[in-house]
Amino acid sequence: MFGGRRAQVTAIRRKNGEIETYELTKQNNPFKFFKRIPLIRGVVALLESSASGSKHLQFASDRYDLEPGEEPEEEASHSKMEMILGVALVGILSLIIGKAIFTALPAFLASVLFDRWVSNLILQNLIEGAIKTLLLLGYLWLLSQTPVVKRLFQYHGAEHKVINAYESGVKLTVENVQKQSTLHYRCGSSFIILTILVGVVVYSFFSYDNVWDRILTRLMLIPVVIGLSYELLRLTNALRDVPVLTYLGYPGLWLQKLTTRQPDDDQVEVAIAAFNRMVELDERTSESVNPSSLAHSN
Repeated sequence: MFGGRRAQVTAIRRKNGEIETYELTKQNNPFKFFKRIPLIRGVVALLESSASGSKHLQFASDRYDLEPGEEPEEEASHSKMEMILGVALVGILSLIIGKAIFTALPAFLASVLFDRWVSNLILQNLIEGAIKTLLLLGYLWLLSQTPVVKRLFQYHGAEHKVINAYESGVKLTVENVQKQSTLHYRCGSSFIILTILVGVVVYSFFSYDNVWDRILTRLMLIPVVIGLSYELLRLTNALRDVPVLTYLGYPGLWLQKLTTRQPDDDQVEVAIAAFNRMVELDERTSESVNPSSLAHSN
């Protein structure tokens, strides 16, 4: 999936070999005002990303097995708007539940396993952050061993290759794109790592009396951690060319070693088709495509 200034585009290769695109044009957003407010805009952006990503994934799963001209049964029995809203809601709920689990579980394990031995608050938070990192890495590694997720990570790598080729100014051919790296500085993987690092700092300002108090505090601070992490991500992206500050993005690049895989030529061709269609839709609005505004799924 690629997102530009005015459109989001996903491309899939159907079983018959054809490439089909799913396009969402960005309409007037009722939450646009909140996206201008520091700290709050990070939460809004994350919820929007989860909702739109779920819709694109639903499209891919619905359309893959269908013959040309055939419509999925769900579309035949429900209105398209109902389906889109339902999928978006599921995506947002999944994000909230997943974030709550990955916040509460490390806090619980850190308290049960280490609090009796460690009394320093900062050290306790560092241990909690280390546990969260290990759980995240283990979770991603296990997912990457399944054929479906491995293929998804290959498409993730293809997206990065296409963006790297575009930003390098080379023609978007399969051969040119395959020469690029699967790693890219502006990726959601960087945001995931930043939430862990920012959480360690934020949690250090809040003491707790017991394990349940600790978990509740962490859950209540989720919007704060997300908001600060988003602002830090924007800052590191803006200053990535500064020799010293560029290293701030390295943890995210290291995580992409797990969330991306080398794609095959067919997958790169699909990614190129999605990107070119996004550029075409953006150009229809007479707005130039700014590389810094490009986004992609994780």
